[in-house]
Amino acid sequence: MSDSRLAPGSRVAIAGASGLIGSALARSLTSDGYEVIRLVRRAPGGKDEVQWDPEGHRLDAARLEGCAAVVNLAGAGVASRYWTKAYKEKIRRSRVFGTKTLADAVASLDSPPRVFVNGSAIGFYGDTDGRAVDESAPAGDGFLSSLCVEWEGATAAVQEAGVRTVLVRTGLVVARKGGAWGKLFPLFKAGLGGRMGSGGQYWSFVSLHDEVAAIRHLIDTESLSGPFNLTAPEPLTNREITEAMGRVLHRPTVLATPAPLLRLALGGMSDDILGSQRVLPARLLESGFTFAFPTIEGALRAALR
Repeated sequence: MSDSRLAPGSRVAIAGASGLIGSALARSLTSDGYEVIRLVRRAPGGKDEVQWDPEGHRLDAARLEGCAAVVNLAGAGVASRYWTKAYKEKIRRSRVFGTKTLADAVASLDSPPRVFVNGSAIGFYGDTDGRAVDESAPAGDGFLSSLCVEWEGATAAVQEAGVRTVLVRTGLVVARKGGAWGKLFPLFKAGLGGRMGSGGQYWSFVSLHDEVAAIRHLIDTESLSGPFNLTAPEPLTNREITEAMGRVLHRPTVLATPAPLLRLALGGMSDDILGSQRVLPARLLESGFTFAFPTIEGALRAALR
């Protein structure tokens, strides 16, 4: 693989820099001497911020000139609220329209960045049951699958402009705050955690550390483009993850949440919890990436540091 790291001091623009992954990526880049430009929807608070209106298709493309990389992780939180029809549309618009706005801006530049990294999710594959899938698998069925297809498709302009484009299909990120695990840790610490539904459904997880490291690896490796699953090498069932949570936190995990109760409480979002996604990071491993925390216990302990 051709590995050509960004030169020290290079500019990297991040949309979604206030989110779980975006903020961690920004900290990592800044600590290594890169200049991070944050795309924000409010009035800019400094020279390192650029205002944009993702759904209104407004962004001064000239502000991205000179960026070596552009990373798009923006979008309404999938696990933030109950999935009403209106909120599902908000999720879709924020991701699809935002991606198109950013992709069109990048494609219009006289000197485009070396790489455009766009967020996506393993929801692309739908419910895979116990079947393991990698990046060669087709899209599945359901809201998240159709969303991911449309979301990734919104990068068309930047791909047509010849900019190397990477699609990061992220799994369940293990972090102390934010995302799905930000909701799970308090429950398990209180001794209220347990398996969800049958517990036999596969969860494809990734530590926040490895998520950020993988994105940086994909930015730096010039030969890599297209979709990459950002998940640990060995997905586990919800029951196995529940047991690991109990061991790491030294808490009982005897309580279980029946599937009907989860569907009542979470609506359509329960499909993401009760569905089974056994997703493998085949292309990431083939590219030479090494996971720092490949096991669930390692990922949990890293998140709790």
